[in-house]
Order: sequence, then C-alpha cells, then structure tokens
Amino acid sequence: MDQLASIYNAVLDGNAAGAQAGVKAALAANMAAGVILKNGLIAAMTEVGRLFEENEYFVPEMLVSARAMQSGLALLKPYLAEAGAEPAGKVIMGTVKGDLHDIGKNLVRMMLEGSGFEVIDLGTDVSPQAFVKAVQENQAQVVGMSALLTTTMPSMSATIKALEEAGVRDQVKVMIGGAPVTDAFAKQIGADGFSPDASAAVRMTKSLIGL
Repeated sequence: MDQLASIYNAVLDGNAAGAQAGVKAALAANMAAGVILKNGLIAAMTEVGRLFEENEYFVPEMLVSARAMQSGLALLKPYLAEAGAEPAGKVIMGTVKGDLHDIGKNLVRMMLEGSGFEVIDLGTDVSPQAFVKAVQENQAQVVGMSALLTTTMPSMSATIKALEEAGVRDQVKVMIGGAPVTDAFAKQIGADGFSPDASAAVRMTKSLIGL
C-alpha cells in the first residue's frame, strides 16, 4: 500500500517524477490499474480540489498537481484500456470561437481526467459547428465551454443554438465557465450549469450526470 501513499503524496506535492515512480512501483507489485487510479491518482486530485476550496492551494499549486497526476495517468492508460476500465463519463471541452485562452480549460480537463473522466479536448477557438460534430461523433454526456473574453461569450449562446438546431441538445448537458461568465448568464443562454473554477467543475460534471 506504500506505493499508493507515495503516488498520493507525489501528486499533492506536484512531483511528476515521484508520481511516475509510484505508478511504476505499484504496477511492478501487480496492483490493478483501476486501484492505482482510484486510490492513488483520483484520491489525490480529490484532496487537491478540497485544498483549493479551503484556499490552501491556489491555481499554480493545482496546475502542478494536475500535471503530476497526468504524468502518472499517462503510464496507467494502456493498463486501464487493457482491463476494459470504464471511464466515469465522457466530456467534450473547448474554448469557444474567437477565444484563444486555454489555461482554465486545460486545468478543468486535467481535474476531470484526474477524477476518472474521458475528456475530448477540442482546443481553443472552437466553432459551434465543431462542438456539434463532436457531440454527433462521441457518446459524451457533457459539453464544457470556456470563454475568457466578454466579447466571445455570445459564442456560447450560438453553440447552444447550434446544438438545438442539429437536434442533439437533449443528448448532452452543457456546462460553461471562464472569468466573465456568471450563473445568471448560464441561465440566460439555457446552459445546464456554470462553474467558477476547476474544482467546482468536477463536482458540477458529476452532478449533471447523476454520479
């Protein structure tokens, strides 16, 4: 079990090399990939989220922890696939058209992956049509949109309209976030949820799909 503790502590400390070493040691000890994921990486990212909400961790700490988690997860992925491990859910994410900011989106993606979700990241400057296409091609439960500029917020509304026009709006829950975005704006454009930060985004995603 000390391998799990070393993975957990390495992720909390933002130590990518330590996280990888812990995952390698756990695999060498024939520990199941699902156990390493759940009790090592996911447990650590849950604690990182809690520390962030308690104002003990801030975005820089969260980012390095998320990167450490990702480095461990990269080693685990082939084993999880082999074991047929089902993700907690599938999320499509992107920064909306006209907006090239991606730090917040990337952090949400890493936090979601650290919570066992499969994330299809469409990148930045994503058109409404690209979101629609991704929904049509993937059995995702949630679409997450990010905007950092007030001038690109209308792209969120345009994307929801495009999902409606394509007849796929009822297949997915839509969550939005980004510095200028508010809960009131989410309600105004018909989104299912708004999240102010990456930790809240993970909770929101779980609640939207009933986890």
